[in-house]
Amino acid sequence: MATTTAPFVTWNQSWCIGVKEVDAQHQNLVALVNQLNQAMSEGKGKDVLGEILEKLVIYTKAHFRDEERMLTQNAYPDLVEHKAQHVELTKKVLGFQTEFNAGTMGMSIEILQFLSAWLRVHILGTDAKYVALLRSKGIR
Repeated sequence: MATTTAPFVTWNQSWCIGVKEVDAQHQNLVALVNQLNQAMSEGKGKDVLGEILEKLVIYTKAHFRDEERMLTQNAYPDLVEHKAQHVELTKKVLGFQTEFNAGTMGMSIEILQFLSAWLRVHILGTDAKYVALLRSKGIR
């Protein structure tokens, strides 16, 4: 019987930005990081880890697309900088995926630490900057 590993990242209500769709997507990203951690702790094979990493890549791209569309529609003044951070993370995660699929890098705690730190910094720092604008437009 498999045991459940404690979450690597624990969702904190203080991370909520107040936009239901974005908060739900952020929680799903946290869940994917935790799934990756669980699979690693269970010693799952490359195929399982690769599938979870693929889900993380796909979901991250979808989240960024949705967020950027919302910010564009609402004339967010720092959109260029915000998009640049999305591009940076996407490149980094795609790099992890490429190296993992090529067998030149295994899943490691460093990847999980990077992802969890990036999520916290991005949600609490970068994403928090657009909250006032969206609330002023009645978006919740």
